Amino acid sequence: MQIVFSEEEVMIQDTARQFAQNQLKANAEKLDHVGDRELFLAQIKQLGELGFMGININEQYGGISAGSTAFSLAITELARGCASTAVTTSVTNMVAEVIQAVGNDQQKDHYLPKICSGEFYAGGFCLTESSAGSDPSAMKTTAKRDGDNFVLNGSKIFITSAEYAGVFVVWAVTDSDAPRGKGISCFLVDGDVAGLTVAKPEDKMGQKASSTNEVTFDNCIIPASALLGELNKGFKIAVTELAGGRIGIASLALGLGLEAMDYATAYIKERKQFGKPLASFQGLQWMVADRYTELEAARLLIMQAASNKDNGLPFSTSASMAKVFASEKANDACYTALQLLGGAGYIKEYPLERLARDVRITTIYEGTSEIQRVIIARDLLAD
Repeated sequence: MQIVFSEEEVMIQDTARQFAQNQLKANAEKLDHVGDRELFLAQIKQLGELGFMGININEQYGGISAGSTAFSLAITELARGCASTAVTTSVTNMVAEVIQAVGNDQQKDHYLPKICSGEFYAGGFCLTESSAGSDPSAMKTTAKRDGDNFVLNGSKIFITSAEYAGVFVVWAVTDSDAPRGKGISCFLVDGDVAGLTVAKPEDKMGQKASSTNEVTFDNCIIPASALLGELNKGFKIAVTELAGGRIGIASLALGLGLEAMDYATAYIKERKQFGKPLASFQGLQWMVADRYTELEAARLLIMQAASNKDNGLPFSTSASMAKVFASEKANDACYTALQLLGGAGYIKEYPLERLARDVRITTIYEGTSEIQRVIIARDLLAD
């Protein structure tokens, strides 16, 4: 089977590659070690101006309508430059796709151009809670009707880009008497609304430039028009959109794995031991061969999921397969690459220790590897 990309997909991939190589990669070490929020947001703004915050959004709203395959190609290239930037881009695209998929005309007209253009630095996906991670149906955040408004109370954790998000997609219980998962609704909440508080960023192991925050709602009043989709039908929205998000995270993981192996391969061609380049030793050759084979298999799984989504076919299971395989094999690739550098791989002067830290979360966020296996098995074993 030969995968042939369209002219537009190739152009998007090339643009993302050039931006990552010329700008993101040069700043990745600084953003990881020192932090520079102004620089990080400036890069995010540039990506918005280039069209990368609305890759699968209709042109009438400022997007480029390029599809999920183009989205995957772009995220992979951006991740090779800076995983923090790539995850912000991926989640923001996911938020935009939620609004496009279930929002009304007024909501789409108001929010999508701001997301696509970069006027909003990011969008926030507020689903996870301290007692509702892998099982979001157990959420405790509530939205109670009060005349023409809803009043939000509760908190969400591990929210990507929360401190600079212009809008949040928020899930909350609207019918506490309904069966679990059946009384949940989805809302659009502006980032500056009264009663919404964003806590300080978490001190993370990797992807440090991307902020991850707790978001608290304390008698946060939002208009009834903020309801996204139908009342009490929000859980299905979350499940559907998470599947699309998994294509993004799989693509991000792939980019990290490729970047790590490319760096390590170039290194062992130059580094000599026992009078010969490291690349001449069969043991290391097999390590390289295995990792690149696995990454190529991951790429094909991702392309299958993206193609299914673009063609209106069921893609949840294929997205989970891509996500679990790509994220786990990218972890293997980054650790193998670090090993190939030997002691140098453990030194911060080289990028491998950062890549190894950045890739670790890919088996956890957007659904852990264990949850992906539950989803896959459930589909395979269904009657």
